Amino acid sequence: MKSSLLNSLFDEEERRPLSISELNDQVKAELERRFSSVWIEGEIVNFKSAASGHWYFTLSDGDSQIRAACYVRNNMRIKFKPFDGLQVQVRGKITLYAPRGDYQILVESLQPVGEGALRVAYEQIKSKLESEGLFDAGHKRELPFLPRRVGVVSSPNGAAFHDILNVISRRTRSVTVTLIPTRVQGEFAGEEIAAAVQLANRHNRSADDNERLDVLIVGRGGGSAEDLWAFNEEIVARAIFDSEIPVISAVGHEIDFTIADLVADMRAPTPSAAAEIVAESEDSIAEFIIRCQKSFVRSLGFKVFSLGSRLQQLENSPGFVQFPRRISDLYSDVDEFQIRIGQGIDEVLTQKKQRLDLLRNRISPVRLAANISGQKTLLAVLSEKQTAAIRKRVKRKDEEMLISTARLESLSPLAVLSRGYSIAKSSGAILRNAASVKTGDNLEIVLSKGKIKAEVLETEN
Repeated sequence: MKSSLLNSLFDEEERRPLSISELNDQVKAELERRFSSVWIEGEIVNFKSAASGHWYFTLSDGDSQIRAACYVRNNMRIKFKPFDGLQVQVRGKITLYAPRGDYQILVESLQPVGEGALRVAYEQIKSKLESEGLFDAGHKRELPFLPRRVGVVSSPNGAAFHDILNVISRRTRSVTVTLIPTRVQGEFAGEEIAAAVQLANRHNRSADDNERLDVLIVGRGGGSAEDLWAFNEEIVARAIFDSEIPVISAVGHEIDFTIADLVADMRAPTPSAAAEIVAESEDSIAEFIIRCQKSFVRSLGFKVFSLGSRLQQLENSPGFVQFPRRISDLYSDVDEFQIRIGQGIDEVLTQKKQRLDLLRNRISPVRLAANISGQKTLLAVLSEKQTAAIRKRVKRKDEEMLISTARLESLSPLAVLSRGYSIAKSSGAILRNAASVKTGDNLEIVLSKGKIKAEVLETEN
């Protein structure tokens, strides 16, 4: 026994301790094997959304708590964003975060308790878009009065498109329908609907006027809340808001209400109702024309009847017998007027011809040539007179300038100096009084030619 005890004390294999990493790895493997998929319920605490898109929070039942992580590949399938205080049911696997030894659950599915996940997601998206002004009435555009080309964003296999086509073809003659096919339910339906709306707008930017879509109908037939969810997605709402083409939302039945209905320019309770809205103007005009046509026929019949009665009265009146005689008299008056008009025209033509002959004589080439020659001679004489007058005036101005020059020279200080006078300056100032200088001051004397530097030897007042 002592031998076995001693052997156990020196048994290296039995005495080697586990590293913390080894222990955590073994615990993690056992937890993930034993609790690979569990459902738990609790309240969300300390919810955080990381920049990577992962969600981290704590689940608590008041007595205990467990850390939870929901990676972005899983939370993309969750239709709402969790928040603190929300009671939820979570499905996932239990694991261990080895670097910290934290026991946690990796969330694969998450849904609220008591209120549906779709309702929570609907309210969150609605609140966000409403705060950004996407539902404001000021952004709603008027539908064209008489749309000619209508785009339909819907499934080609659904009843909604065929309902729209039947209504428009039955109630209009000039409207054409263009289908922009897309899935209307499923995981990626929202992205396809948004892409279809954007495709319609790109088509309008490059198409000719007669090929552009006037209005878009975006919708589908009825279904469950999950089936209609694509029309609640944020990407669809923003595509409808950014659309340059007016959009009618026609999703489900009258009781169904989606976010697409709130952001669209107009909501129709059903796809058939959307088609009736598009066809309303043309249908109303057609009915108005039919009413006008019937009214015109009635009015015309009444007018014909009234005129027939009046004609019968005229036929039976005494004045009708005198009517042919009156016509004959009018024919005679017309013939007389024709004769008088013919005579007046001949008289006017004779006067005009005489006037024309007079003007022709006045503008004959011989007269014009003589007149031009006389004008040329007169022009030459006037030109010579003008030249002589200019020379005389220039000569007089030259004489006046010489006199003015002589006067200026006589008044020039230089002319005074040339007669023997000089200018005395002291410190640059001209001297006018001997008292302003004293013996020993330096003077500058300006002569007609040159300057003299001098010193005052004596002053005398």
